[in-house]
Amino acid sequence: MGGGVFPLAAIVARSDLDVAPGKALGHYTHEKNPVACAAALATIDVILSEGLVERSARLGLHAMERLSTLTQAVKYIGDVRGRGLLFGVDLVLDHDAKTPAIDEADRIMYACLEMGLSFKVSHGSFLTLTPPLTIEEAELDSALTILEKAFKCLLTT
Repeated sequence: MGGGVFPLAAIVARSDLDVAPGKALGHYTHEKNPVACAAALATIDVILSEGLVERSARLGLHAMERLSTLTQAVKYIGDVRGRGLLFGVDLVLDHDAKTPAIDEADRIMYACLEMGLSFKVSHGSFLTLTPPLTIEEAELDSALTILEKAFKCLLTT
């Protein structure tokens, strides 16, 4: 919300979940800063005016299609899921038991780092991919190609 420049915290909820509208739910370090609020409003304007949500949906589908094709080639991929430009790959040792493939996830992450792609591994075996909303399709394809190379080099059946 702070445009990547100013820290800013907020709580957003559906009205049926707003069970304590008149009470403070805590104090946050990153709240009530007028400069950060201005940055958040400018960020929202850019997201809306540049159609970044719609663009994210389109690029996310493209990424999901590419990642889904890996499931046939890589025995460790248990699931590929996501929404927009928030997506990931769940690595498992056993598809039925869904045993996390922790060592394999680390090997993939470090191989990708060596090729210039950085991402987080969540829960030990979930490759969490969160490119920026402003990523170009060619950049996204380059990132996915790095991931594919890492899988093909280290984990293919």
